[in-house]
Amino acid sequence: MAGQRFEVGLDSFGEVAADGDRILGDAESVRLIVSEARLAEEVGLDVFSVGEHYREGQVDSATPVLLAAAAQATERIRLGTSVTVLSTQDPVRLYQQFATVDAVSGGRAEMVLGRASAVESFPLFGYDIAEYEDLFEEKLDLFVRLLREDSVTWSGAHRPPLDDVRLHPRMPEGGIPAWVGIGGSPDSVIRAARHGLPLMMAVIGGRPERFAGHAELFLRALAQFGRPELPIGQHSIGLVAETDEEARERFWEVWKPVVVRMSRERGFYAPTPERYAEEVETGALFVGSPETVARKIAFVARENHLSRFGLKYDVLHMQRSDRERTIRLLGEEVAPRVRELLAADPGSWRLADRPTAQITPGGRAVHA
Repeated sequence: MAGQRFEVGLDSFGEVAADGDRILGDAESVRLIVSEARLAEEVGLDVFSVGEHYREGQVDSATPVLLAAAAQATERIRLGTSVTVLSTQDPVRLYQQFATVDAVSGGRAEMVLGRASAVESFPLFGYDIAEYEDLFEEKLDLFVRLLREDSVTWSGAHRPPLDDVRLHPRMPEGGIPAWVGIGGSPDSVIRAARHGLPLMMAVIGGRPERFAGHAELFLRALAQFGRPELPIGQHSIGLVAETDEEARERFWEVWKPVVVRMSRERGFYAPTPERYAEEVETGALFVGSPETVARKIAFVARENHLSRFGLKYDVLHMQRSDRERTIRLLGEEVAPRVRELLAADPGSWRLADRPTAQITPGGRAVHA
C-alpha cells in the first residue's frame, strides 16, 4: 500500500429504502440511488458502485442506465458496478454499454465482474445453471479480449462467433478498469490473476482476515503468470452512526430479516443476537461509530493487503436517513481516519509471512 491513496467507496445493491413507516416505490428508489452517488462525491468518497440483481426489493437490474444517470449528477467520483453478472450477459453488448457510460462520465467508469451468487438471471435470460462455470470462463475470455484488442476474431459455445469485429463507441486503449469479484473460491482467484485483472473479495460472513490467504494466492499467481502486482479490494456490509450502540441497534432491525432469508436460501448462519454481536465485533459486519469502523477497515486493509474498501450501505427497507448518515460519516470521518491509521502503521504484510501456495500448470491452486 506504500505510496498509494487507500480508496474508500460505497456499494449499492439497489435495495428499496424506507422513509418512516412508508416503503419507497421502485422509481423513488432509483432516484434515491442517483442522489446518493452525488452525496458520495460531495463527502469525498472515491467510488460509487451499483450491483445487478433481479428480485423483489432491488432496482439495480439496469445498472448502466443508473450509472449514466449518476454520471450526469456528479463530476469526479468513479462510477462502477458492485457486481456485473457476466455469466448471463452478452460481452459484446456489455462492452458497448460501458463504453457509453465511460464516455458520458468523462472516463470514470469501471466494473466488477462476477459469476453470480444470486442466480435469478439464469432462468430469466434462458441460461442453464449447470453451465455456471463454463459460461463465466468463456465470457470473461471474450470480454477481456474486447477490452484490450482493437478488433476481435473469436468463437465459442455460448454466442455467435466474431470475425474481425471492432466495437463502437470505443473505450480508451486497454479498456476501463475491470475487477474480478470472488466469494471465496481459490480457482476464481487464479482466474483473475491469469487474466491480469484486479481482485475484489466479497466478505459477508466470518472473520475477514481469513481472506488473507486469497490475497497471498493472488499475488503469487500474478508473479507466476509474469504479471505486475494488481490492486486487491474488499466488499463488506455495514452502517455507521454516531455511537456503536446506536449503529448496532439500527442495523439489527434491518439485518435480521435479511439473514433469516439468507439462512433459508443459502444455509447462512442463524440470526441470533449472539452471532450478530460476533459478526459486528470480529466478523464481516462493519457496524459502529466512525472510529470503530475506521479501525476495523484499517485492520483488514493490513491483513488482506487491500488498496480499496467498499461498504455496502443499503439493506432492504433501511431508513433513508440511516443510509444518508452512513454515507456522510463514511466520507467525512471514516475514510480520512482510515488513511491516518494506515499512514501511522501500514502493517508488515509480506508474502513470506503467509503459507506457501503454488499454481499448477492447469491453473489451479495447491497449498503446501
